[in-house]
Amino acid sequence: MSGVLNKIWTALRGGVREMGDAIVDSNGIRIFEQEIIDAKDSIQQAKTNLTEVMARKMQAERKVSKLVEEIRNHEGYVGKALDNNDEALALEVAGKIATMEAEKGEQDAIVRRLTGQVEQLKAHIRKAEKLIADHERELSIVRTTESVQKATEQVVENVAANNSTLNTARQSLERIKAHQEMRQDQLEAGELLDKELSGGDLDSKLEEAGIKGETATATDILARIKASKQ
Repeated sequence: MSGVLNKIWTALRGGVREMGDAIVDSNGIRIFEQEIIDAKDSIQQAKTNLTEVMARKMQAERKVSKLVEEIRNHEGYVGKALDNNDEALALEVAGKIATMEAEKGEQDAIVRRLTGQVEQLKAHIRKAEKLIADHERELSIVRTTESVQKATEQVVENVAANNSTLNTARQSLERIKAHQEMRQDQLEAGELLDKELSGGDLDSKLEEAGIKGETATATDILARIKASKQ
């Protein structure tokens, strides 16, 4: 009995997983868009953190520069104390220099560490931005493909749904064309009939044969008048 229950439970879990996959797939574009938005927010936060690290690095660098200047000044003080044969004062100032050099070494280490962190964060941000740009291009292609497929499906569905209407309209168009051709034939036939009944057809045939319709020239008219006077 327990074996059967285990199989039923396994089947139910499989059904839930498949249902979850179906929900994810049906909302894939929306989920992908949200993931890109979340990634952009993370990058923006990373940039804010980067500016903080860069600011700490700049502060450490300023401390190093200040310490370098202070060490140089105190070395001058040691020289002046020695010039005055004040060995005790020169030794005291040298001790101050040693303290400042130790602090400078600590600040140098901080600068090196922060410099490495800055470069590492910049590399991560550049890589993430490139990845997001790639995802946005893929998302644009998916959106375009989805739109084209939906439009194609809609056209196919409309054609299928309106197939009988389209056939009816096409048949009506064919009847109109046939009616127009018949009317044109009737007009041409009427013109032919009018010519035949009025003798116009015979005149046309004579003119085509060159028997009728020739225009007399001035020479022909002059010759005819001369002949009538003789």
